[in-house]
Amino acid sequence: MAVPPSLSPAAHERKPRLMTRWYVWLLIVAAAYAIAAVMHWDTRVKLWVVERMTPQAQRDAAVWLPDYRAFIDGKALPGMEKDEASDLTYNPDTRTLFSVMGKNAFLVELTLEGDVLRKMPLKGWSNPEGVAYIGGGKMAITDERQHLMTVVKVTADTQALTLADWPQFDLGPSANQNKGYEGIAWDPRRGQLLLGEERPAAMYSLKVDANGQWQGAKVKLPFSTLNLRNLSSLGIDPRTGNTLVLSADSHMLLELDPSGRQVSYMTLLGGLNGLKDTIPRAEGVAMDESGTLYMVSEPNLFYVFRKF
Repeated sequence: MAVPPSLSPAAHERKPRLMTRWYVWLLIVAAAYAIAAVMHWDTRVKLWVVERMTPQAQRDAAVWLPDYRAFIDGKALPGMEKDEASDLTYNPDTRTLFSVMGKNAFLVELTLEGDVLRKMPLKGWSNPEGVAYIGGGKMAITDERQHLMTVVKVTADTQALTLADWPQFDLGPSANQNKGYEGIAWDPRRGQLLLGEERPAAMYSLKVDANGQWQGAKVKLPFSTLNLRNLSSLGIDPRTGNTLVLSADSHMLLELDPSGRQVSYMTLLGGLNGLKDTIPRAEGVAMDESGTLYMVSEPNLFYVFRKF
C-alpha cells in the first residue's frame, strides 16, 4: 500500500530544510538592513539621485565634493600617534593650518603639506575638540568636556596658551553630556560661528563681532536634513559660503547650502575618491581660498583633497 504524500519521509525531511533556508534568508535580510542603517545607505542613495539630477551650472557654483580626489592620503603627523587629532582650521593670513589635539591638549600649526611647524600646549583645557580661525590672529577653541568656547589670539611668538587668560563662553548643556559641542567654523559672510553638537548631530549659530566678542545666545539651526550618525567637524568654503559637515561614524562629508539643503557628499571609504584605505576616524575638515580640502583623522593622519 502506497504511503500518502503527506506522510512521506522525504516530505518530512524537506520541511526542516525549507525552514532552515527561510531563517538563513531572514538573517541575511536583517543583517543587510542593519548594515544599511548604520552606513546610511538610504541617505547616500537619495543624495546620489539628487546629485545626478543637478544641472552643471549648479555644480559649478558649489564645492561639488564628488569631483575631489585624495592628493595626500593619510600622511602621519610625526610624534602625535597618541594625541588624537580632533579638528582643523585654515588661517588665510599665514597660509597655514591649525589643529587641536584632544587627548593631550595642545594646538599645532601645520604647513599645507602636513609638516609640523610648532606645538603649543593648551593649559587648562580638558578636552579641546574644535578650533576655528576668525581673523586677526584670533581663534575660537571649544572644550567638549567643559562645554566652553574660548577665543584666543595666536601670534608668531605664541608658545603656549592658558585658558584662564582668555574670555570664555558657556555653551550650555548638550543632549548627550558625553557627546557635546565638537565642531566649530567661522562664517565671515554672516559674522557668526557655527557650532556642531556631536550626537545627536545638530548645528547652532552664534554671532561674533570684529573683536571676537559673542553677541547674545547661540541659536539652533533647523537643519532637519542632517541625517548623520554623529557630527565631527564643520568647515566653511570661503568662495561659496557653503558649509562642510564631517561625520566620522558615517564616513561621510556633506556640503550644505546656507539654507541647510544638502548639495553634495563624499564617502570616506577606501577605494573611493582616490583613497587607498578608509579614513579611520575623520575628526577635522578645512578648506582654503582655492578650494583645496584638508582633513585630519585620529590618531594622527593628514589628508589633502583637490578637484580633478
